[in-house]
Amino acid sequence: MVDLFNHQQDAIDKLQTGSVLKGGVGSGKSRTSLAYYYYKECDGMRKPKNLYIITTARKRDTKDWEEELEVFDLSIISLLNPSNIEIHIDSWNNIGKYEDVEDSFFIFDEQRVVGYGSWVKSYIKIAKKNPWILLSATPGDVWLDYMPVFIANGFYKNKTEFQRRHIVYSRYSKFPKIEKYVEVRHLERLRDKISVNMEFVRHTTQHHLDIMTPYDEKKFSMVKDKRWNVLENKPIKDVAELFRVMRTLVNSDERRLLMVKNLILKNKKTIVFYNFNYELDLLKDMLTSEGLLFKEWNGHKHEPIPDSDAWVYLVQYTAGAEGWNCVETNVVIFYSQNYSYKITHQAAGRIDRLNTPFDDLYYYHMVSKSFIDISIGKALKGKKNFQEKGVVL
Repeated sequence: MVDLFNHQQDAIDKLQTGSVLKGGVGSGKSRTSLAYYYYKECDGMRKPKNLYIITTARKRDTKDWEEELEVFDLSIISLLNPSNIEIHIDSWNNIGKYEDVEDSFFIFDEQRVVGYGSWVKSYIKIAKKNPWILLSATPGDVWLDYMPVFIANGFYKNKTEFQRRHIVYSRYSKFPKIEKYVEVRHLERLRDKISVNMEFVRHTTQHHLDIMTPYDEKKFSMVKDKRWNVLENKPIKDVAELFRVMRTLVNSDERRLLMVKNLILKNKKTIVFYNFNYELDLLKDMLTSEGLLFKEWNGHKHEPIPDSDAWVYLVQYTAGAEGWNCVETNVVIFYSQNYSYKITHQAAGRIDRLNTPFDDLYYYHMVSKSFIDISIGKALKGKKNFQEKGVVL
């Protein structure tokens, strides 16, 4: 039998089809879900059934799931499996291909069933014809996020029934705006019915350190107070441009880059998260001038972590905040702040894994005392997303 941690075995005992397996990044959800499939759904492979894993494109391409399957002597090659069962691993982009599959087991990895788009509709069709579980580190921020899972479990017939029963929309908004939810106690009971928590004590300790970086206060004042675009020498036309210029001015300051370089030089292996292309260009120029080995993961390049004694891994937040992990380093630098608490939390989890050899993990947040950095930081520390519209300037 595969060795499992106590919290994983407890989760397996509670899981059933339609469950949402909730666990923080690095808690072992993937192996737990496969153990449930192997021992419960297939009765130790005495009653084998085909397996479909719908995951992120990155986890499909990096073959993370294939490594987990090997632990159970399973493979995507049918001839190597009991009764030649089929195992398919594909991305959410291709979920529509499997709408007609029946009598198989589905693992939906890295929650993507929010809203009511094509992915969600395919997910609901599949759920009606197959046993399944869903894995998620952050299953939902509002009740509307749970709607697809509730429908897939048969608690509601469709979106309309859920909306009529639980949502009150504002009558004074030009677009559909939720004013409040009703019968919340019922929603809580449904959520608790399908939720299986993987609670465990980590051996790691996260140390989050704010590194205060200088910025050009005079130019920043011209941007914020006088609404002048100092980058293009013209008036700022709207709020979106205002925030873009403020962030660019602060994030591209050469003194911030110098402080990042000093941190990198003190550590042999470092992961750096960034937001924008101009940040990537600055980082690449600096690393190249220092003769340091680096690789990238973003919307254009999908390079693996270097196989070397010293390296820097440049990761764009949106492209690489989830779906991979690294236990070769305990250092992450956040070159700039992301607006999303969820993405920031997931990014931090890339090195906080069950099998990391490090007990202490260090996260360096490059921030300034500028209005924009303070505002974003305040939202993130309150476990909220930063919203430009809600900021009083």
